[in-house]
Amino acid sequence: MQLTGAQIVLECLKEQGVDTVFGYPGGTILNIYDELYKQQDDFLHIRTSHEQGAAHAADGYARSTGKVGVCMATSGPGSTNLVTGIATAYMDSVPMVAITCNVNLPLLGKDSFQEVDIAGITMPITKHGYIVKDVKELATTLRKAFKIAKSGRPGPVLVDITKDVTQKSCDYKTVTLSEEKRKITYNHDDILTAIKMIKASKRPFIYVGGGAVISGASEELKNFAHTVDAPVCDTLMGKGAFDGTDELYTGMIGMHGTKTSNFGVSECDLLITLGARFSDRVTGNAKTFASKAKILQIDIDAAEINKNIRTNFAIVGDLKEVLSAINEELPVMNHSEWLEKISDYKKKYPLKYETDKLTCPYIVEELDKLTKGEAIISTDVGQHQMWAAQYYKFRHPRTFLTSGGLGTMGYGLGACIGAKAGNPDKLCVNIAGDGCFRMNMNELATASKYNLPIIEIVINNNVLGMVRQWQTLFYEKHYSQTIFEDKVDYCKVAEALGCAAFRITKKSEVVPVLKKAINAGKPVVIDCIIEEDDKVFPMVPAGASISEAFDAGDLASKK
Repeated sequence: MQLTGAQIVLECLKEQGVDTVFGYPGGTILNIYDELYKQQDDFLHIRTSHEQGAAHAADGYARSTGKVGVCMATSGPGSTNLVTGIATAYMDSVPMVAITCNVNLPLLGKDSFQEVDIAGITMPITKHGYIVKDVKELATTLRKAFKIAKSGRPGPVLVDITKDVTQKSCDYKTVTLSEEKRKITYNHDDILTAIKMIKASKRPFIYVGGGAVISGASEELKNFAHTVDAPVCDTLMGKGAFDGTDELYTGMIGMHGTKTSNFGVSECDLLITLGARFSDRVTGNAKTFASKAKILQIDIDAAEINKNIRTNFAIVGDLKEVLSAINEELPVMNHSEWLEKISDYKKKYPLKYETDKLTCPYIVEELDKLTKGEAIISTDVGQHQMWAAQYYKFRHPRTFLTSGGLGTMGYGLGACIGAKAGNPDKLCVNIAGDGCFRMNMNELATASKYNLPIIEIVINNNVLGMVRQWQTLFYEKHYSQTIFEDKVDYCKVAEALGCAAFRITKKSEVVPVLKKAINAGKPVVIDCIIEEDDKVFPMVPAGASISEAFDAGDLASKK
């Protein structure tokens, strides 16, 4: 049948099972939006307040559902406004297809109005990018884009389409998608070698990254950990892959990881690395990281093997499949003496905070109790992000959405909107610092327009908290441009944008307000006033070994 390019775009989205799109219309993409108007019963289109919000919403949708997120924008500034969101998705391996439209083919390369080479701009931050100049290539290109976005190590793909392609027509045939068999890149001998290393270990430690979430390996990971009888730590991206309430769990590793995880990894004789890339925020000084241990790494991306840390053995493959194969042949092990030492560390070095005042950790702990760990939590970037990772007990995968690799301030609210669109029956909460909230708080208008009952918790210390923490500890308290000193009222802003609003100034108000917000049935902003000098501990100084983690008590004893 003959279809226009705009119709082909929507038909291809239907082929891929897409029912939700985030975007913002404009001149070059008008033909697609006109077709969306005609087919509005087939798609939930959420028009965000800004294109960056659309990219973050598509990201949050993808992370929380496991599906490919889709965002759309027009040419020029519309497409460039997607860039931060695309880069965020790229750094955290999030499957996304960004569809942009460009000027008509004859106008390309002539500095035409709102023309920009978005494919060129995003080349370093996408798995692949296309510019479609022929309507006959459109369907094939879109199918390739979705395949690339979700295969192997996932990531964003950009498809830029000239406006005249969306107008022209060609024959279109619907394609029924079939499940492709994954190419196996390891053999049985690799499995046996890994098992041999595990059996020889006396002090194994399991280090879990975002690959465990992406591969859906939670059940296999649980069985593996209890069979090996080894402690488990995770990265920011790995949260929820392993139950945060499990007795083997030791907390996050790295710059703001627990002392138990950091000391344990520093003392183990085998570090079993599952779907993690040895980020600098995890390893600290790479030369001293896990220096007493052999390294066994399992990852789907061969490029991550020996990139940051040299391994003793590695298996390249899908983590769920590899762990399943290992679990079939791995004998039940006992490391009671090692686990007893780790348990002693847990008792000696628990996470702690000041209990005589309102703090973010207290708010997060109460939220965890009220939701029983069943909410989807998104965050922005900074102190509040670390506190959320430390004090909310993530029990399930795809329940923690945060910008780990890029560290994108302003990410959380859009991601929370996307998560709620993809999981309408789940409670979705964004935890943001006041600095981050300012960056994209216009997306509250999106939440209220579409009546998405999300909860936005603003941890308001009237400063850029994490930057101030560094200034306090390492820059002689030179608070250069980190104190807001203004009169912004976030509750009034929230109400003006169609949301309910509450303010918390003391501990006794936390639970009653959280209960009201959970039952509000509309988007809610909670402005939480905390002290400006609260700090995230433990902490590892930049470039130091993770065994040098310190907390408030260590600082006090030094003084």
